[in-house]
Amino acid sequence: MPDHRSARGVRHLLPAILAVGLAAVLAGARSFAAIGEWAVDQSEPAMALLGVTGRARPSESTIRRAMAGLHADRLDQIIGAFVWTRTHLVGGRRVIALDGKTVRGARTLNAVAPHLVAAFDHATGTVVGQVAVAAKSNEIPAVRDLLACFDLAGVVVTVDAMHTQVETAQAIIDAGGDYLFTVKKNQPTLHRACKDLPWNAVPDHRVTTRGHGRQVTRTIKVVTAPAWVHFAGAAQVAQVRRTVTRHGKKSVEVVYLITSADHHAAPPATLAAWVQGHWGIENRLHWVRDVTYDEDRSQVRTGNSPQVMATLRNTAISLLRQAGWTNIATALRHHASHPDQAITCLLTC
Repeated sequence: MPDHRSARGVRHLLPAILAVGLAAVLAGARSFAAIGEWAVDQSEPAMALLGVTGRARPSESTIRRAMAGLHADRLDQIIGAFVWTRTHLVGGRRVIALDGKTVRGARTLNAVAPHLVAAFDHATGTVVGQVAVAAKSNEIPAVRDLLACFDLAGVVVTVDAMHTQVETAQAIIDAGGDYLFTVKKNQPTLHRACKDLPWNAVPDHRVTTRGHGRQVTRTIKVVTAPAWVHFAGAAQVAQVRRTVTRHGKKSVEVVYLITSADHHAAPPATLAAWVQGHWGIENRLHWVRDVTYDEDRSQVRTGNSPQVMATLRNTAISLLRQAGWTNIATALRHHASHPDQAITCLLTC
């Protein structure tokens, strides 16, 4: 990472400040003040492991200035490349989900809240990339910018209905990957055409699960993509019906999918798994950042620091999942009580 600070008067190297910040976030720190307090509480040998030499510790103001001026997208690229090497395959394929999230607490009177698009690995629950949406742009081109950072050969990309775009399909196919697009009523003509396919004549694949006081039945039907589907490489269209029964009340949601993976690479059961895995970016990443880290009420607002803090949270979640933790809140409480293990997690995962 390039250090934007003037060399004169620098007491703590940038890698050490980032290491301290990440170790503190692994222990549950939610702000620069909390990171500074965590650093003060650690022993000199522990801080030496993170690259902080001598008795002086980086202060809150030092940490804040260092992170506010960072090249945030560059930091995301470096960490994403590191995490990518530790992801797993699903059925012989790497499957990543893309979705955006607004850091609402970073909104000011003069600036909108940053909106960040993350790439989430289905198998490991880790974040392999992130980009910020330009202030006067939207999420759609940002997704294509993020995809350009990866080697997509053999990769399956899952996205929500907003990104069911001809240009996005072409970019994924050109890069050697496959896509799984969701079709909803935001594209009424396409949605109606998918809905009008002869689904009654198509056999289904059905799975029912029970837990948390509810019963969920997921049914998927798949047909070869008709000629009127104009997405590059489109091979199959699917109907997914999700029926939830809770306390005797039933709700039904139906969505349609378009994928470039053919029936050999993606039979119905595989498509169903990819669909279910896509929502992990909401349940296993965005929800954790919102609820466990209370991100939407964060007062970190200066410069690039909102994106940098989001990157530290993403990285902490990724490291904890790689270390075997399934409940991130439990992991943070554990590391708050055992800071030496937070440092060990950072240095060994």
